[in-house]
This record gives sequence, structure tokens and C-alpha cells, in this order.
Amino acid sequence: MNTSRSTGRTPRTLRAAALAVLLTTGGFTAPASAQSTRTEAPVGSSGGVTETVVRVKAPLPASFGARPAACDWLSYLRYRSSSGPASSADADRVLMAQPGILEGAGAFDSVARNTVARAAQQGRHIEFWALDRRSNCLEDRTGIASGDQHTAVDYYYRGKQVLGRAFAGFVGNDKLGWMAKLGIEQTVRDEYDLLAAELPDQSVRKNKVLCGGHSLGGVITGYFAAADFDGDPATTADAGHNQCAGWFALDTTVSTSLADLSGSIPDDTNLPDVGLGYGVVQAGLDSGLLPRSLSAPVLLNPETMTLLAIAGVGALQDPGGEADLPAYLPATTNIEATNRFLFSKDTTTFLTGSPAVKDFRLGNEAVLGALMDDQSVPLAFLQTSVGFFDGGPVTDKNFPVANGSSSQPGLFGTEYKAVPATAHGPLYTWRNYDRVGDPDDPGYRSSDGTPFTAAGKEVTDIQELARSMAAQPLDFTEQYFPTKLVTDLELATSPQVKRLVVHPDGLTANPTLTVLAGDGLLAGRVPADLHPVVADGYQHLDVLTAAPVQNNGRPEPVSTALTDFARTPR
Repeated sequence: MNTSRSTGRTPRTLRAAALAVLLTTGGFTAPASAQSTRTEAPVGSSGGVTETVVRVKAPLPASFGARPAACDWLSYLRYRSSSGPASSADADRVLMAQPGILEGAGAFDSVARNTVARAAQQGRHIEFWALDRRSNCLEDRTGIASGDQHTAVDYYYRGKQVLGRAFAGFVGNDKLGWMAKLGIEQTVRDEYDLLAAELPDQSVRKNKVLCGGHSLGGVITGYFAAADFDGDPATTADAGHNQCAGWFALDTTVSTSLADLSGSIPDDTNLPDVGLGYGVVQAGLDSGLLPRSLSAPVLLNPETMTLLAIAGVGALQDPGGEADLPAYLPATTNIEATNRFLFSKDTTTFLTGSPAVKDFRLGNEAVLGALMDDQSVPLAFLQTSVGFFDGGPVTDKNFPVANGSSSQPGLFGTEYKAVPATAHGPLYTWRNYDRVGDPDDPGYRSSDGTPFTAAGKEVTDIQELARSMAAQPLDFTEQYFPTKLVTDLELATSPQVKRLVVHPDGLTANPTLTVLAGDGLLAGRVPADLHPVVADGYQHLDVLTAAPVQNNGRPEPVSTALTDFARTPR
């Protein structure tokens, strides 16, 4: 086990560079030159990995209707070896990753860095492209880019300007008409158009590119594999499976079915009833009678997903300092519901709101940990294993399900849950993943005597998570996830969606790497014939966020598997 606290791998100079990029690229703003078709801006270099943010112009068809200018561009984070070739076509391999549900490119930051750095240590220069879906164009990162929590809160919630820019507000359904048509067909078309624009030579794509994704990104990859992009099934140079040398799946499977992702879409989202049929659902989206983006009152809406990034700002800005964020935030319905959901030890506390989160003294890292750690967040698809509370007594969290309950394994995680026990008391700090089990660890236990956690269950560095949340020009989350993308997948047997699977053999035409989180959504449910690599102790998001060296002293297994897969001759 590591004996010293990890401080992450992003020096202040890199963080400052990333924030500078955010200030120039965030928020409803197309790249500077109206004549340009591609921009690439540096984010920074660290640990032998160079990161840039790339934007490629790819206008939507006129049939989509009016949309912000930024939504006619596609974006991705490009990670490459600092000592490697400048041109992607000259890299040994390019890994292109599609995000999961409600997820943006920033979520891939750690696994991308780990994979590129590990390959470079072996003398190979690979690239990792973390894709943003088109709907991420609606997000305004200006407040986050300031690097200051109070400035960010004032920008998003109190109408104050940053560098002369005012937040236009969270986007309502009436402004999302163009997203009514943003389903699986346009999503895979966007991936193809981006790949073809960046690597025009089809033989380079076929020989060098590995395509995959996390969570829902595995299903999107499945549709990409089976797609035909020129309208003529007899010509296959344009077929999805001929754009990639292999497939990779991160806590998911490469398929055209949602069956393997039970629990990845929460029941309380505003997802329409697909039993109405494809035509009725599409008409509802077109008219605006149905919501065009997914949301839920707790965590899963633009307002509270912005809060996650603001918490990341605090953890980077003053890791050991006492947080005033809970008291500084406005008491909106969404924020209050989220705070109660995460910090209530039982139903009574949730209903009464007492004690409230602002009644506890929390360090900045502890606030982020409480929002993202598997001991606080019951929803399995949002969990990371990022350490544990420290500095004061903790108690069992029996809301919304009993402590350690597996009564709803598809939605709720099965780890023991804990919350701070003493309001108006000690300062609760955060024990990072690599300090769990150290000699000074209090070894907190549940009321039944079971340890809340152990070193083998903690894998993600709190500072790396904060960097992914707050110091990237592209968001960790997807605040406006297109409803149509989910309804299309749920209506996979309808003629309108079924026609998109032109080359079903494409799913098995190339080698496939499947990597699973040992405690994630698919734990114990993936067919053995996929021969998955299992990352023990990992939760669903840990496959993206885990630190490069684990508590057993071994290299991080997900990036290790990806590096090995990228090395294998195709």
C-alpha cells in the first residue's frame, strides 16, 4: 500500500492552462474563425502526456432546425504521447471512446492519461480521443473556468458576470427543438464524420483505430459497428466495422441492446413511455409535449450536475480547507433535494431536512467525496471508490435503502453507506484512496461491525477526480442528454431503428476487449465467452477515474488492458 497521500498528477501550471482554455471555449460559443473547419487548442502537458481540445465543424442537416452555432461543431479531448508524432495518422494506435449516459469527454481524463503514458513507457506512441456528444455544445463552462467556487456559484445561480459574460440560464425544453431528432442515427453519423475528417485515409482508420465506449457508449459502439454510412450496403469501405481495427467495452458490452445495462437509466428520470410506439414518441419530441433531454430531481439535471463541477473546483482550489459551499449555494429545489438525498442517514432526516448538510463542518475534498463516492451515492452508475470520510464519527446511511441492501441491485450499489454523524462538531476531512488502511486509519465500522470500506475497495484519487470534474475544457457530465437517444435504443425492434443495423456481423468482425468493474453494473452478469478483464473493487465510473497505481502496488488494470489490446497486432 502507498504510505504517502497522493496529490494527483496535475501541477498548478497544467491546471492554469486548462482553465485558460475553458475561458476561451466555454458556453454557446463557436470557435473563433467563421471560416475555420477545425481548431485545436492546448490544454497542457504532464507526465509525458500532451492534451489538447479539438473541435471539427460538422453542421447538422437543415431539417434539425435552429440551434446554437456551437452545436454545428463536434469536439473531443485528444491525449497523445509528448514524445510521439504530432500527426494522429502517424501514431501507433488511436483509441476513440464514446461516453456513457449523462457523461462527457472529461470523464475519460484519468484512463486516457494512464493508457497513453503506459504505452509510452513500452516504447509505443498511441492516442486516446475522448469524445463529446453533440448535445454537450449547450454547456457553459465559464464559471467553472474561473477556478473559484464563489465566482462559479455567483455566475450560475446569482446572475453575476465573469469577464463580461453572463450566464444565459439552464436551457428549457422549448429551446431544445433541434434535439428532438438527435438519436442513435445522428450519434453514430457524428462519430463517423469526425473520424473520417481527422483520419481521411480509410486504410489508416481500419488498421490503427480502436473504437469503444463506457456504459451506454458500448451500445452506441455496437450500432456504429453495424452501420453503413454511404447508403449502399454492397459497398463496405464505409461500413462501421471497416473504420476500426477492434472494439473495447468499459463496464459494458459492444451490442445493440440495452439488456446488459440494467440500472444505468434511473427510474425517476422524465423518460417517456416507449410503449406508446416510435411514431407517437417521435411526435411528442417534435412538438415539445415530451421532454427532449433527460433529467431527474436528484443530481441528474443541469443545475445539480453543474454543482458537481463546482465541488471539484473547491477540491482543487483548497483541498484541505473547510468548505463553505453548502451554505453559499442558493436553496433551490434541485439542490436541496440532492443534498438531502446524499446526506440523510434515514427517511426522517430526509423528510425534515434536519440536520442539513450545512450543519456539518466539511473539508472541500469531503464535499466532492460525498457527492461522488460509493459510500454516499446510492445510485450505482454514479459511484466512484475515492476514499472515505475522516476526522469525526460516521454513522450508517439507511436511506433510500437499508445499509448494504441489495434489494435493488440494478439501480442501487451494494456497498455499505455512511454519512457524518456529528453536526456542528469536528471538521470532516477526506481520506484519499491510498490512505485507506494506513496505520492512522480510524477503521470506521457499520453498526453491525462490518468495516465500511477497505484498501482493496478504494481505487480513485480524489484530486484526479477533481481535475476531471473541474479542470477540463469539456465537461465530465452531459447536462442535456438527448431523450431520443435512449428512446431509439429502447425501441430497437421498431422498423425505424432496426433499419440502422445494416451489417450485424460487424459486431464480431473485429477483436473485442471487454473490461468490467468488479462491483459495477454488470458484475457477474456478462457471458463468460466474452472473456472479460475484471477490475476487482471497481465501481461503474472507476474504470474511467482510477489512479495509475493501486493500493496493492500494481498498475491500474483498465489502462493496462487497453495498452495490451492496443499493442496486439491486428
